[in-house]
Amino acid sequence: MQTNIAVLLQYALPKQAITALAGKLANLQAGQFTTAVIGWFVKRYNVNMAEAAEPDISTYKTFNDFFTRPLKADARPLANAEFICPVDGAISQLGDIKNDQIFQAKGHAYSTTALVGGDKNLAKKFENGHFACLYLSPKDYHRIHMPCDGTLKTMTYVPGALFSVNPTTAQGVPGLFARNERVVCEFESAEHGRFIMVLVGATIVGSMATTWHDSENGIINPPRTSHIRVWSYQNQNINLKQGDEMGKFFLGSTVVMLFEKNTLVFNKAWRAERVIKLGEIMATKI
Repeated sequence: MQTNIAVLLQYALPKQAITALAGKLANLQAGQFTTAVIGWFVKRYNVNMAEAAEPDISTYKTFNDFFTRPLKADARPLANAEFICPVDGAISQLGDIKNDQIFQAKGHAYSTTALVGGDKNLAKKFENGHFACLYLSPKDYHRIHMPCDGTLKTMTYVPGALFSVNPTTAQGVPGLFARNERVVCEFESAEHGRFIMVLVGATIVGSMATTWHDSENGIINPPRTSHIRVWSYQNQNINLKQGDEMGKFFLGSTVVMLFEKNTLVFNKAWRAERVIKLGEIMATKI
């Protein structure tokens, strides 16, 4: 009953206004107050600052600086594998894509076409392919890295709602990941074909950024437009290596990955709700 109420409340809340306010507050330079908020957050969510490149919380001028903190160089060694995990987090779901549908939770699925912003031709390339949905909790490292080598082809900003993306909401909101605001990044790999990484926004996720976007700190949103925006990189030769950083969340969210059919077999240890770490073996090539 409490779960249903928590989900229903999200339909009524002014999620856009809350998120905009959270984004502004997270960028404030408020000295000791900022440090106090960060300290509370570290204790509340048991954040492991020993892994951070800068473990001293007093050095972070804003909450966003803390939240998007880099890790020490040796904190996440990369496995010798064709596909590595691109984030710290937990597995929401993974499996096969069938009939333009991706499994979300018991009783819920969402359309591949809707997820990628309505591009039916792009969605068809992943029919009978593979997907993995990875949830980043508040305590996690919030930079996103490449699971394999890839050349960037397009990036699409898709406007949408800003529901929470936690497991409770995933079980209660139909089509959650295809209705929330998101950034769809399309890559081509010489070895592994085409693949997509979708950065999904959520309540109080102030912004999403990529390492290549031509804006301050690579931030894509704001602006939060009401229309889809597409950037083409076909002739720019933007190549990223396995393990390279490709983006980050300013407050936590979810990454959905799509791979073409007959591309990979997921690590047998990977299953829903399993805690995962950047750099571990995600899958092997078929």
